[in-house]
Amino acid sequence: MEIKIGLADSHRELSITSTKGQDELFGEITQAIESGASTVTLDDERGMKYVVRAERILYVELGNSTPRAVGFSG
Repeated sequence: MEIKIGLADSHRELSITSTKGQDELFGEITQAIESGASTVTLDDERGMKYVVRAERILYVELGNSTPRAVGFSG
């Protein structure tokens, strides 16, 4: 699942590929923002950890949880 996070005062977005599902990530990020947590911690598929200041998040874009079909069908 690809996650894109727009941060305040940054021209670039943070892009992470995670092994977690869309619903799980949505719940984690939403809970951190709504509870007033200072940071959100995310893991990517390579084992890297990202810590983002919750008050700097402008938007979060979560990719589709169903894999796209590749190839031709007939």
